[in-house]
Amino acid sequence: MPELLYTYSIYILSNKNRTTFYIGVTNVIKRRVLEHKSGKGSSFTTKYNLTDLMYHEEFDDVRLAIQREKQLKNWHRDWKINLIKNINPAMEDIASDWFALEMIKEYKNKKDDEQRDAETSSA
Repeated sequence: MPELLYTYSIYILSNKNRTTFYIGVTNVIKRRVLEHKSGKGSSFTTKYNLTDLMYHEEFDDVRLAIQREKQLKNWHRDWKINLIKNINPAMEDIASDWFALEMIKEYKNKKDDEQRDAETSSA
């Protein structure tokens, strides 16, 4: 039986002013960025409006991705900024052209509907 191949990513998000950073790990980077851009990623990223993808790395082994995520979370802010600027000197959203605004709105509405349905069915 052939072995399934997965790619895991660590990523760094920021807000428009680049004052706050979030580091995460995922197995589908585009889906996870869409979740964050639609406000459905995590309570922290939603609270601080962290929607801009600054940086990401890919791994074949989830353990290595998690290890790298933990390493980066322990770094000083300046180290993180230097890492980002090595590949993204202008610190722009490298996922700015991944999704149309309409797609982000549709995804948010779909997740809102799913949450309402789950709340209704459990009542």
